[in-house]
Amino acid sequence: MMLSETPQQVPVIAHRGESFDAPENTLASFGLAWDRNDDTVETDIHLTSDGQLIISHDPDTKRIAGQPLVIKDTPLATLKKLDAGGWKGSKWAGEKYPTLDEVLKQMPPGKRIFVEIKIGPEAVEPLAKSIEAVHRPAQDIVIISFNIDSVRAAKARFKDHQVYYLVSQKQDKQTQAWTPTTEEMIAKAKEAGADGLDINAKPCVNADVVKQAHAAGLKLLVWTIDDVDLAKSMRDMGVDGITTNRAAWMREQLYNAATK
Repeated sequence: MMLSETPQQVPVIAHRGESFDAPENTLASFGLAWDRNDDTVETDIHLTSDGQLIISHDPDTKRIAGQPLVIKDTPLATLKKLDAGGWKGSKWAGEKYPTLDEVLKQMPPGKRIFVEIKIGPEAVEPLAKSIEAVHRPAQDIVIISFNIDSVRAAKARFKDHQVYYLVSQKQDKQTQAWTPTTEEMIAKAKEAGADGLDINAKPCVNADVVKQAHAAGLKLLVWTIDDVDLAKSMRDMGVDGITTNRAAWMREQLYNAATK
């Protein structure tokens, strides 16, 4: 294939780091992403009882550490004693829940992170402190959230940063209709000042959805895709980013497919 025929390269985002191979949302997982030359990682933040931003997808530690501690009710020092890696295999035993500060400090220059606010706007000011402490270009730190109030507050606080509204559409079993509709997602994102939509790659996502988002001045990213054929179809629709648990592997599959 001639270079001019090569499809535009779509950013591939490492979901919770290289989480297919390493324990999600740990320094090991993010470190593996940087070692594999991933350009972008995605992570999740919660507030501890003493106001610290800790990295965790879940609001509690049961699934990862085996102990049912609720993060918002637990101080950072207690959470730091937990094993956040052993569930993935003995080689990862002893990995800890990192703070956002630790993850940002580990991130090499020129790389990028998507920070998902898993809670409400109360996370925005602590997030501002973490961002200000690392002195990174605004383009290096993207903020995402399912909570529209968090999206609105983040965009108001971080005017130079990209902020995306996360959405997972649901299908009515009787009518087969998907909600929210594309128009509703776009309207809500625009009202909150978001720069784009980051949506679950369900069957309702097609080229028309991408075109509508772009026509509204919004970017359109999709998650979480580990299937190469689905990733290729999303790439060919013109999405602005693909989140996957296997970022380096997926990037290689898409690159090889585009250049053979």
